[in-house]
Amino acid sequence: MRDGNAWAEYIMESLALYGDQADVVFQSHNWPHWGKDIIQEYMTNTAAVYKFINDQTLLYINEGYTETEIANMIQLPKELEKVWYTRQYYGTVSHNSKAVYEKYGTSMTGGCLPLLIQMPIIFALYRVIYNIPAYVQSVRGYYETVISHLPSGYQTQQAFTQLAEAHKMVGEKFDYNNVNTVIDLLYTFTAQQWDSFVAAFPAVGQAVTDAGVNAVEAIENMQSFFGLNIAYTPFQVIVNFFEQQGGVTLGMAAAALAIPILAGLSQWYSTKLMTANQSQPADDDNPAASMMKSMNITMPLMSVFFCFSFASGIGLYWVAQSVFTIIQQVWINSYLNKVDMDDLVQKNIEKTNKKRAKKGLSPVKVGNVDEMLKRMEEKESREESARMEKIAKTKVQVEESNKYYNQDAKPGSLAAKANMVAKYNERQEKGKKK
Repeated sequence: MRDGNAWAEYIMESLALYGDQADVVFQSHNWPHWGKDIIQEYMTNTAAVYKFINDQTLLYINEGYTETEIANMIQLPKELEKVWYTRQYYGTVSHNSKAVYEKYGTSMTGGCLPLLIQMPIIFALYRVIYNIPAYVQSVRGYYETVISHLPSGYQTQQAFTQLAEAHKMVGEKFDYNNVNTVIDLLYTFTAQQWDSFVAAFPAVGQAVTDAGVNAVEAIENMQSFFGLNIAYTPFQVIVNFFEQQGGVTLGMAAAALAIPILAGLSQWYSTKLMTANQSQPADDDNPAASMMKSMNITMPLMSVFFCFSFASGIGLYWVAQSVFTIIQQVWINSYLNKVDMDDLVQKNIEKTNKKRAKKGLSPVKVGNVDEMLKRMEEKESREESARMEKIAKTKVQVEESNKYYNQDAKPGSLAAKANMVAKYNERQEKGKKK
């Protein structure tokens, strides 16, 4: 169990308290670091590593990933990974992330919990859209106005029974003497069926509310979205189009088909935007990476299936939610792309110093990030130049040695080996005389 955030704060606190006085820092399981600039660079980078592991682990916990998945997914940024003292000789990013996971455990907002919170809303919305008059009294009033203008005995008239049969609402369980049952039937009518109904019962077309609103027109407007009845499933609308029932036009069928497709595409794009600024596992054989890819495809496909099966109103809600998420994520990504790293660091330092001031601690000071990175690059460039110079020098020494020991004999032969021993002894004797 490890608190990476606290670990980073303690390192920075030590730097703030003793950084100006320290001449050397001893690192566990590694070499000491000499010089104030080198000490500041070392401690800042080390704190950044622990802070990064802590924050990335919490990010993935909140997204619902398991301990092992997170350990396989996290990779240090290139600027930190290429520093020699942050390389994974003793500890690893993997076991450090597991230690952070053990401290915090699973997130209450990760995994399926947000969906479980949302599901009651979706189920409630599902029932309301399927039968709005049963839940919205103002809408029910329009249907009651229509029924009040029907003649007595309308339940047995052919026009009414044919419409009931078209919606498979016939039999003993459908009592049309009950107003609620009649409203349930009227709610399923398409625009064409309302026309037939008004033609059979002309008084219905003249039915108006106390406010002077035509009841039939109000009902058609409430249930329609670009000509599509929101109580119908997209699958039902498409089937009615091919069976030429309910007056479904090609445009209505296309609109119904577009709802589940847009739901899937919008969710896929939303997921893509959310992971745009996150470090992704580089290994395609990584099981966590494979799971992420499969989930990014499977979940949108599930949305397509659900939106085909649910009422069109549910699909529209699904699409609207995804579009809102996309707009929100585009703004967040845009902000993160524009934000200056130094400004972000300074803001975080200011927040930290306010907390430290309340505790009576001295403020933390951190240099310019770009300058620190530049110094790191210059130092690495010098180290690389020294390493290449050493390699070249060693190569020259090996060539001179081979040339000296192999002269007057074929390289690799027994004579060359005997000559090598003789030359070696000769050199040793000359060294002793000196």
